[in-house]
Amino acid sequence: MSNALIHAVEADLRTLQQSGLESVASAAAPDNGTPMSGGSFTDSLRDAIRGTDEKERIATDKMAAVDSGRSDDLVGAMLASQEASLSFSMLMQVRNKVMGAVEDLVKLPL
Repeated sequence: MSNALIHAVEADLRTLQQSGLESVASAAAPDNGTPMSGGSFTDSLRDAIRGTDEKERIATDKMAAVDSGRSDDLVGAMLASQEASLSFSMLMQVRNKVMGAVEDLVKLPL
């Protein structure tokens, strides 16, 4: 994944944090005093970004190994490449949905 994209997603994450989305998530937590399971939204998004980046690195390494002749696992390299591509597409769809939700929240009258 390119550094420009990583910086863009991190900038979106900062925008979400500054717009008060974390307070909305904490307001949606159960009232019984137990924290929400699975961690915060920020942690989940950060893990998704790191996972997508790791899949891209693995795919790049496998393709480089096939290109240099160190490996003959062309099918594995292509599958890793497709997995990285799908992971990236899913991450961008989630990002677009979250940014749309934030825009809707900003438009709500108080």
